[in-house]
Amino acid sequence: MADMEYRRLGTTGMWVSAISLGAWQTYGSDAVAFDTAKECIRTAIESGINFIDCADAYAGGEAEKTVGEIVKGFDRTKLVISTKCYWPQSDDVNDKGLSRKHIFESVEKSLRRFGMDYIDIFFCHRYDKDTPTEETVRAIDDLIRQGKILYWGTSMWLAVQIEEAVAAADKYGAYRPVVEQPLYNMLDRHVVEGELEQALDRFSLSAVVWSPLAGGVLTGKYNKNMPKGSRGAANKESDNFSDDRLAKARDISALAQEYGYEPSALALAWTLAHPNVDSVITGASKPAHIKSNLKALNVVLSAELEHKIERILRNRPYNSERAIVTPDEHAAL
Repeated sequence: MADMEYRRLGTTGMWVSAISLGAWQTYGSDAVAFDTAKECIRTAIESGINFIDCADAYAGGEAEKTVGEIVKGFDRTKLVISTKCYWPQSDDVNDKGLSRKHIFESVEKSLRRFGMDYIDIFFCHRYDKDTPTEETVRAIDDLIRQGKILYWGTSMWLAVQIEEAVAAADKYGAYRPVVEQPLYNMLDRHVVEGELEQALDRFSLSAVVWSPLAGGVLTGKYNKNMPKGSRGAANKESDNFSDDRLAKARDISALAQEYGYEPSALALAWTLAHPNVDSVITGASKPAHIKSNLKALNVVLSAELEHKIERILRNRPYNSERAIVTPDEHAAL
């Protein structure tokens, strides 16, 4: 297995593991028992993963509690812990969004659940159209100056919304966002490729992406059928499990096998090859999933292999800057 690769988060001085671990739909929920979550996180950290992504909305706050309890056995200074706020956490009218009130109270609650003094990266989980961006930026800046947050970023924000945040930060001499957390994988390219990647370049922002395996579709587990009890079986009517996406996943699996790689490793390596991506946030309900994901670090993406991938996907946005094939080559696919 290759040694862990670390990448600098945008233009900051902090480094994150190229493979990171996310707590969404796993830790703190009924899906994964505490002892299994503990073994997953232990395996991740001992394998060199230093970045663990969480959110107040994950399992109603239980994910933060679970992660916080488990990492007590490790050196906190060697970990990068992130969390988020935006989604409603109760019926209270102010317990949602990105108002100054909600951000301050959410951060305090997250710190208590984690049992920590600070959060390495705080994400605005979505854009809040009901709160002035300046209010959000200044609230986060105050928390950074208090030492409760070290860096901040956005998640699933549009390029124009990120531009708003940067302009507000510059206007008030506040800390700019340094990272965006978008959806990105072989099958969902439109979110990043195009206007967003141009904004990331313009403002020197990092990208740490979620669902790099398209909700499990790119692992190959659905190539033959929908395993009973799987996410696919529970959501087989969703667009994520459309015939077209499953067909492409099968072809990617066959290509991976041709080159001696696991499908998930090839999919993760492809995502990590995007010049704006510093880390892929992976899920793991078993320690074996982590070990499998780490194999992405051994994948060699040759020009030939990348071209074959493009011929399968045929979904490169017309305004994508990803340097995989030339525009003429893309037109010929």
